[in-house]
Amino acid sequence: MAVLLLLLGGCSDPIETLSGPTMGSQYSLKYVAGRGVPQVAAVKAEVERMLGEVDQQMSTWRADSDVSRFNQLPAGQCLGMPEPVLKLVRFGEQMSQESNGAFDLTVAPLLNLWGFGPQSRRQQVPGPQEIAAVLARTGHQHVRIEGQRLCKDVAAEIDLGSIAAGYTVDTIGARLAELGISSYVLNVTGELRVVGRKPDGSPWMIAIESPFEGKQTAERVLPLDGMGLSTSGDYHNYFERDGVRYSHTFDPRRGAPIDHQLASVTVLDPSTLRAEGLSTALLVLGPEQGFDYAERNGVLALFISRGEQGFSSRMTSAFEARFGAATQP
Repeated sequence: MAVLLLLLGGCSDPIETLSGPTMGSQYSLKYVAGRGVPQVAAVKAEVERMLGEVDQQMSTWRADSDVSRFNQLPAGQCLGMPEPVLKLVRFGEQMSQESNGAFDLTVAPLLNLWGFGPQSRRQQVPGPQEIAAVLARTGHQHVRIEGQRLCKDVAAEIDLGSIAAGYTVDTIGARLAELGISSYVLNVTGELRVVGRKPDGSPWMIAIESPFEGKQTAERVLPLDGMGLSTSGDYHNYFERDGVRYSHTFDPRRGAPIDHQLASVTVLDPSTLRAEGLSTALLVLGPEQGFDYAERNGVLALFISRGEQGFSSRMTSAFEARFGAATQP
């Protein structure tokens, strides 16, 4: 996921800041410490407890997680799963159906084959036969839920990395509300949720990163409240072979990285989980199909594409109605 910049103005009332490692990346939380809110150490402990729980359930980078244990099962087996994992599998199947297969949680074998996954040996460009063999065990039709168990009819593997952080942001956000925290910016590996306002009454201002490699530049700066935000892009994790760029974002229908000119998609939604799922699906669908899908479904989305003259941006009608047509902060 693309990194997003936080632009926060100064004010006299206290804004507490927490941060630390999580999911192979970082999390950060900025919140207004009002009356009745627990001490900073208690908030940090609760946030990191929840981050650790998600990692234990959903990480594909640790062999003892619930998802990894499922992935290690042979065909025809089932394994009891915690409800959050089952929730995300259900959501993934829904997203797959809505996007005609552009979104797929069973791409883990493809990530490993091309060199982007935890079981990868090296980054490579596999041949058609290798891709076909892996595609035979991908697809949501090979995974099903029976009660509290997740089952597979082939040696399928799931990867929740395209939605786990969004789910985590929403879940922690709900817990922050229970703790009496009503104004915050929460960032987990680049997926954001923004609620409330700063103590001086001004909105939290969030910058969307332009897809320029080697430097951070703001494409748009948005005032947000009660929204989740996710950016998916092809410019932070990729490799090149013989002048061809291969992104870590896969088109599961072809078994290969995306190969169009869409560089990034930013989606805003009340659900950070849905924002993250949509940003991935729209990036896979590409600059035309993805934009048409977003328009039809009223998605608040900003598309940034490469062209001969550099990058160009295009926003959906819903995005423009919400934030205006300006292209610079």
